[in-house]
Amino acid sequence: MQTPNGMTSTFQDVSRRELRELVRVQLQMLLEAGDLQGAKAILVPVQPPDIAEAIEGLPEAMHALAFRLLSKQEAIEVYEYLDYSVQERLIEELRSQEVLDIVDRMSPDDRVRLFDELPAKIVNRLLEQLSPNERQATAQLLGYEAGTAGRIMTPELISLKETFTVAETLERIRRLANASEMIYYLYISDGARHLTGILSLRELVTSQPEQKIGDVMTREVVYVYTDTDQEEVARLIQRYDFLAVPVVDRERRLVGIITVDDVMDILQQETTEDIYTLGGGVQSGGDNYFQSDLITIARKRVVWLLVLLVTNTVTGTIIRSQEDLLSKVVSLAAFIPLLTGTGGNVGAQSSTVVIRGMNTDEIRAMGPLQVVGREALAGALLGGILGIIATVWAFLLQKNLEVAIAVGSSLVAISVLASVSGSALPFLFRLLRLDPALMSAPFITTAVDVVGVLIYFNLARFILRL
Repeated sequence: MQTPNGMTSTFQDVSRRELRELVRVQLQMLLEAGDLQGAKAILVPVQPPDIAEAIEGLPEAMHALAFRLLSKQEAIEVYEYLDYSVQERLIEELRSQEVLDIVDRMSPDDRVRLFDELPAKIVNRLLEQLSPNERQATAQLLGYEAGTAGRIMTPELISLKETFTVAETLERIRRLANASEMIYYLYISDGARHLTGILSLRELVTSQPEQKIGDVMTREVVYVYTDTDQEEVARLIQRYDFLAVPVVDRERRLVGIITVDDVMDILQQETTEDIYTLGGGVQSGGDNYFQSDLITIARKRVVWLLVLLVTNTVTGTIIRSQEDLLSKVVSLAAFIPLLTGTGGNVGAQSSTVVIRGMNTDEIRAMGPLQVVGREALAGALLGGILGIIATVWAFLLQKNLEVAIAVGSSLVAISVLASVSGSALPFLFRLLRLDPALMSAPFITTAVDVVGVLIYFNLARFILRL
């Protein structure tokens, strides 16, 4: 086993991913051997996010033991990076005063995100034990609707007045820096707390000490309201490359800020939800899929699987109704999976790019009809290419030109249908105030399977003159 000093030099020679795994393995070995001093020593050069991931990788029985190795300040920093399930488990295992010290010194926005994941009974107990100032700040954020700017902001900021001089402002920053989450942007408000301007730290330190803040600040401020959706906040910070954005109420009174690290959490959360919903609603609510019980997982996944089951039943009924045609030209049945599968893939591509465009506002300048028309042309082009290939392939397999033409022409029509469905349905569901990512996939599958099979058989009857 390596010594702690040897571990420090080893850490410098590995990647971040390898470092986290190395810390976890060494930490677990030392804890199992009862060498608490050695375990504590190897964590000294490690950053809080990496310590948090190392603790999460340990067996559950070791979480509290490893966490107790940290100093109080380290524990507070590491705790904010832990998964919510681990945070909850530590609350149950640590002594009340240990928990209270950590939770009380967390930033209000991180504390609120933790409380959102905890049972109401534990939240009420912790709220009662917080200091008056922290309890007020937390209650304020909890009063805003989930998923809004007010819920994810932090009220810890440095507010200035236009009459302050640069020298006075610098002194104020020195006194309040530890109590503020962001000092790179400074916000100016009037006597009624109305937001009137913004000043960057760079602009401040390059100004003359006797200058007034009102003379050097920027009055055109980009801000969000407390009820602005968190995704819109994330897009705004991304668009303007901000480190933070101020949050105001409906009277334009400054109430908090949202920092770029909060936005990173939002983007990860929203992206995960979109991926899960595109996968048929396999998970929701921000839960960790791999830590959920199998009954919950099955319950959430079975709904859309039942939708697809019913769809396949309808498709099977249509195929059975065409038994007279299939009995005369049996080879037609061999190409049904090819047509429905390709149509489903084309539709999924169209819905994916449209939903992505909705989320990023890339299609804001284009109207729904223009988007659908563009995708219809793309579907026709794709269908033409795939149709030619399918026609040649079908002819080589069956040596029947009429069947090959039926397959190729059907593929063109199904590709256009799938592209139109895939691009139009997200707009329709958004208009109906439904989640396009969640609703589009099963409906596209239904349209392509049912209507595609009907198109195929009717074109085959026409071409084969049956």
